[in-house]
Amino acid sequence: MLKAVAARAYKAGVACILGAAFVFTPADGQARNPPSTNGQATITVAQLPPQGRETYALIHQGGPFPYDKDGTVFGNRERLLPAHKRGYYREYTVRTPGARNRGARRIVCGGKPRTPDACYYTSDHYASFREIVE
Repeated sequence: MLKAVAARAYKAGVACILGAAFVFTPADGQARNPPSTNGQATITVAQLPPQGRETYALIHQGGPFPYDKDGTVFGNRERLLPAHKRGYYREYTVRTPGARNRGARRIVCGGKPRTPDACYYTSDHYASFREIVE
């Protein structure tokens, strides 16, 4: 009985490792979104949707932004981003074609407005984030 349980646990562990390798390593062998140094998943600027690239460029230009809420403080209440004092993070809308409101896509940046320390993309209204890398 104990051998059967151990064998099942071993098989499950191997399946998890192989599954993770399959998910994170595409056919060309290059990881598309490797974790950053702080453990956050990443996305390159080129991988952002076109509207995300536009918003990212506006952030570095200092605006003007199309939505009144753009540039307002993001509280990080979900605690998915690295911890910082309130006011460190600011949020910006990534336009969603066809949406009647601001949609769910945002870029959240920490640090100085035009030269942020780090920016993060969410396509699911703060349920998950990926650090934007150049």
